[in-house]
Amino acid sequence: MTEPRIHMRHVQAMRSKPRICNKGIRAWAAQHGIDLRRFAAEGVAGEEALRIGDAFALQLLDIARKEAADNGR
Repeated sequence: MTEPRIHMRHVQAMRSKPRICNKGIRAWAAQHGIDLRRFAAEGVAGEEALRIGDAFALQLLDIARKEAADNGR
């Protein structure tokens, strides 16, 4: 099964408090070799989120999966 892409809208949809700040998302992207401009423009493959495997990436993927399921109805 192909995983949905994760996008900046999924970062913005996170319900965690406090939400991740711009500095935090930049640091996360740099830590995992993600081009932030490309992430903002195109998103990142869900398989990449699985490869990263940290709680943040997996939470983004969960949000993307729920969005895809809702859009598939």
